[in-house]
Amino acid sequence: MTNKPSTHSLLHPVSFNSGLHDGNWMALVRLMFAGTGVTLGTFCVLQFLAGNHVFASLELIATLLLFWFAWRFPTVRNPLLVVNLYTVLVFSFLLYIIVMPGASATAFVWAYLAPVLCYLLLGRVGGGLLSVPFGLLAVALYLFKYEISLEATSLIDLVNAVACGVLIILFMHIYEGRRTEAYQELQRIARTDALTGVANRGSFEQSLIQSIHEAERSHNPLTLVILDIDHFKSVNDQWGHDAGDKALQHTCSVLGERLRITDTLGRLGGEEFALILRNTDRARAEPLVEALRVQLCNTPLQYGKHSIELSATFGIAEWPLDGRSVDELYRCVDQRLYSGKGRGRNQVVSQELV
Repeated sequence: MTNKPSTHSLLHPVSFNSGLHDGNWMALVRLMFAGTGVTLGTFCVLQFLAGNHVFASLELIATLLLFWFAWRFPTVRNPLLVVNLYTVLVFSFLLYIIVMPGASATAFVWAYLAPVLCYLLLGRVGGGLLSVPFGLLAVALYLFKYEISLEATSLIDLVNAVACGVLIILFMHIYEGRRTEAYQELQRIARTDALTGVANRGSFEQSLIQSIHEAERSHNPLTLVILDIDHFKSVNDQWGHDAGDKALQHTCSVLGERLRITDTLGRLGGEEFALILRNTDRARAEPLVEALRVQLCNTPLQYGKHSIELSATFGIAEWPLDGRSVDELYRCVDQRLYSGKGRGRNQVVSQELV
């Protein structure tokens, strides 16, 4: 399949290979903000009761900011920047409570939360880049705050604390990697046609909508092509449905050899396929589509000892000349496709036939 490669900004969670994308990732971030706000708010109350009014006031401001971001996060223009700022501030606070005056000797346990947050919010790469140096810094601050003797009991306590942190990072790293792979495989299955491996109808139409939006912004042309394999029913009737399936796969293979990396091929259903030719007007699309038609005619399907000749009829519509919306383009290209089929098939129709 020759779908256009996906390009993601470094300010989008997908860039870090996170298994959490779009709505799921957004919901997780909002939950993290709200949960941190509740936790910090609880400590704020305790600090006020303990008489630490300055520290409690800072915690109150941070709590209000966290609740505000949890509420308004879907409207933030640069969400990953906010998430990075959140993780750095939270981790800095976790490091501070290790060495702050009067801190509990068990305050370091909050540092174990850092790798979990890193990997869930930033994915495998971002999580590793942030959690490993944070873990090393946490160990250094712990050793600075608490004197560790060379006695066996002290060394056991230190090894327990460090080993637990290392295992958490390793677990999250492996888990996030496998979760991302599973998510990407599910996404691939959801987007592709199971038989041919090209984009399915839903995925293709989403690509078409996105391509039209991009064309509107760039003012570049866009061509939609729909093709129908000629006399496909006779292939099934004469050779069987297995041959029909092979014919569909063969057609995609032949078309894919001649398409550009920026083109998208999809199966609309049955023996009907569609192409998106980006940055291509009708004049440039016609010779390309004609070459596809000729290539398909000249490349018969080898089915066992038999050679099955295939051909297709193509309809072409250009955005915005033939329609500005998806529905208008479909109506125009369908009319031209059926005009070609009515006039003998195995041809390319790019304008109304008189």
